[in-house]
Amino acid sequence: MSRLLPVASGPYAPPAPVRELTAVSADGARLHVEIHGPEFAPVVVLAHGWTCSTAFWAAQIRELATDHRVIAYDQRGHGRSPASPACSTDALADDLEAVLEATLSPGERAVIAGHSMGGMTVMAASARPAFRAHAAAVLLCSTGSSQLVAASTVVPLRPGPVRTWLTRRILGSRAPLGPVTPLARRILKYGTMGPASAPDMVEACARIVHACPRTVRYGWSRVLDLLDLDHAVRDLTVPTAVLVGTADRLTPPAQARALCEALPDCTGFTELPGIGHMTPIEAPEQVTGKIRELVTTHIEAVTEESA
Repeated sequence: MSRLLPVASGPYAPPAPVRELTAVSADGARLHVEIHGPEFAPVVVLAHGWTCSTAFWAAQIRELATDHRVIAYDQRGHGRSPASPACSTDALADDLEAVLEATLSPGERAVIAGHSMGGMTVMAASARPAFRAHAAAVLLCSTGSSQLVAASTVVPLRPGPVRTWLTRRILGSRAPLGPVTPLARRILKYGTMGPASAPDMVEACARIVHACPRTVRYGWSRVLDLLDLDHAVRDLTVPTAVLVGTADRLTPPAQARALCEALPDCTGFTELPGIGHMTPIEAPEQVTGKIRELVTTHIEAVTEESA
C-alpha cells in the first residue's frame, strides 16, 4: 500500500475513531472498519468511492460523530483493507453486508450514505437480506447505475465512440499517479472537482486518490466500465435521496436524474451549483446536512413514534 498519508490537520484530517475492527466478507476478504461517536446514538454508515478511503469522509465524520454513531469502512483494496482478486459488484455487496452484520445489532437500522462507487455498493446490495434488515434510508452522492464511461464528460468532446474510447483509456490507465505535484493537483481538480474548489480541498482529494495502489485503481476501473446496476436501483425500496454537483464530469447530473426516475421511493433530488464529483469534500455542510435530515426523518421520528 502507498505510504502517502491524508492531510494531517484542518477539516479534512481524518479524526481518530473510538474503535476499530475487521469485518470479514463472504469470500474471506478483510475490511478495515472505524466506529466514531457515542455508542447508543443514531447510526450512519458511510461507503466511499473508487480510489478513496475512510479519510474521504473526514468532514462528515467529525461533524456527525458529536451525536451519531458513525461507521466508515475501507472498500477492499482501498485504505487499510487488503487487496483482493475479486473485483465485482457482488463483492461490493458482500462487503457492505459484512460491515452491517459486524457493527449493528439485530433490528438496528441506519442511514447509509454512498459516494460514487460507494453508491454503487448500496445499489448492488439493495436486495440483500442484511441490507434490508438494517437500512432505514439511503443517500446516493455523485453516482450512477450504468453507462458510466459513455456518460462521463471528462474528455471535452461531443458524446460518441471517440469520447467513450478516450475516456476508457484515461480512467482505466495502468500508469502510476506518482507524487502529489502542482500538475497532479490541476489534473485531478479538472477531472473530479468544481472549478472553484479551494486548494485545501484539492490537496485532500489528491492525497487520498494518489494513495490508492495502481493495481487496485485499475482493477476497479474495469468493474465501473462494465457497470450495469439498473435492475438493482429498482430493488432499492427504502427512502433514498440523491445528490449531485452540476459540475460533476464523472457522473453528470443526468445520471442522478435517471436514478431519481428509477427509484421506487426517491425522497429528494439535490443539485449543488458549481460542485464537482467529490461532493463530501467540496460541499461538506450540504452532504452532512442531508444525512442529518434522513436520520431525523427515518430513524429519530420512527423511534419517537414507537416509544
